[in-house]
Amino acid sequence: MKISSILSTKSSEVITIAPDQTISEAISRLSSYNIGVLIVLGAGGKVVGIISERDIVRRLVEDEELLSREVSEVMTSEVIVGVPDDDVMSVVHTMTEKRFRHIPVIDKGQLIGIISIGDILKAQRDQYQGQIDTLETQIMASDE
Repeated sequence: MKISSILSTKSSEVITIAPDQTISEAISRLSSYNIGVLIVLGAGGKVVGIISERDIVRRLVEDEELLSREVSEVMTSEVIVGVPDDDVMSVVHTMTEKRFRHIPVIDKGQLIGIISIGDILKAQRDQYQGQIDTLETQIMASDE
């Protein structure tokens, strides 16, 4: 299974934020959209970072002034990205090894989507359910 097959089942809207916006604005956006991560876009729509609820919470414990700081001070700037033709199992391996739950998907240098570990699990569940249904149909047909 390829990332593109998972993307085809999702909305193409990706919630983003600019690097010069504040952490307070990031929290507001995360809350408004009920999501756990924002993709940070720089000039020309280029992915320059990613910021998660976890990133913010970890830093908030150390820095009481965090809410007024810029996203660029907290975001992860070395973003691992996927492309539509990536194999889902290799993406799962990378996400598990690097311990992150979201991966932006880029095509021709532009952000086209984001995949979460939950999206992958749902797609795999659906795929396995389809296989189970096919096997059950074959078994029932052979019993007749």
